[in-house]
Amino acid sequence: MMPGTPRRPVRVRGMVACVACASFVIFSPGCLAGTPLAYFLHSAGPASGPVRALDWGLAVLCVGVCIVIALLLYQAIRRKRRGRTTQDEALTQTNVADEHGERTANRIVAVGTAISSVLLLGALVAMLRVLAAVADPPRAPSLTVTVTAYDWWWKVTYQTPAGTSLVTANEIHIPTGEPVRVDLQSADVVHAFWIPALAGKTQAIPGQVNHQWIEADHPGVWRGQCTQFCGPQHAHMAMEVMAQPPADFARWLDAQAKTAAPAQDGAALRGEKLFMEHCAGCHAVRGTQADGAQGPDLTHLASRRLIAAGTLANTPVNRLDWVAHAQQRKPESLMPDIALTPAEASDLGAWLDTLQ
Repeated sequence: MMPGTPRRPVRVRGMVACVACASFVIFSPGCLAGTPLAYFLHSAGPASGPVRALDWGLAVLCVGVCIVIALLLYQAIRRKRRGRTTQDEALTQTNVADEHGERTANRIVAVGTAISSVLLLGALVAMLRVLAAVADPPRAPSLTVTVTAYDWWWKVTYQTPAGTSLVTANEIHIPTGEPVRVDLQSADVVHAFWIPALAGKTQAIPGQVNHQWIEADHPGVWRGQCTQFCGPQHAHMAMEVMAQPPADFARWLDAQAKTAAPAQDGAALRGEKLFMEHCAGCHAVRGTQADGAQGPDLTHLASRRLIAAGTLANTPVNRLDWVAHAQQRKPESLMPDIALTPAEASDLGAWLDTLQ
């Protein structure tokens, strides 16, 4: 730059405006409302409420710190531009400026250290209070659900009032207003179980059982996700928690405890035979000869909202699409592509529709 040429002004105000706009976009309810894991916005139970309050508090604190740093940077640049002098004037003022600058810097460091210490101590106290609040449920859980993580789906096991086990997949039904104990384990690698609206994260580790509790204040459906990278289809390892009034939950549990209804017509009978030939080695359907354990239990498949661990809506078309193109939808999963003729696909679909 040639001597005497004015420098281009630093666009500090523009930078501050960009930070403000980005913060608005990130924390705007309108931007997050449609996302499955909009965990800043929704708390549906006592195990997530304290965590949500802490999240918002830390978010506001971080935005405040960024604003203060931006203002200090702006002030420093502004003072430097206003304080330009000739070389002779600069030499005359050097000693006075150095002494004054050192005192000012020391005061800034002292005040900044004190404020930072208070903020960090406050954050620590808040975090410890949240941990204490969510460590144990307010009363003994009325229900225990065992969730086993696989690559890349969730096995869900209930103990029925009759003392028998009931197995489903990728959907966890719970009664509202009651704490539910969740026993977490993994059949292969480390996974992490997280339903943001109901509770924090808990890891599922091979060879050990971890525990968590969840409770829903009101009926609803909340999406969860594995949050520990576990392989190529980690992002497609979701689950749903469905909270129901206690009477509705009891009816659901009774219905799920029943075996599959026998096939009645010719198409469904042919579809059941195809299932036994192609699918029974990996999947179980209670009430039939299918007792595979490598894949999800499909006894009441047609009653679920989603299939493929939250990847596809549970419709007749999607069920057959998953059977035929599983490796396209979730590459490297254990589910192979199964080639069927149009007639065979129609028969298999007819039988899968009966698994209510």
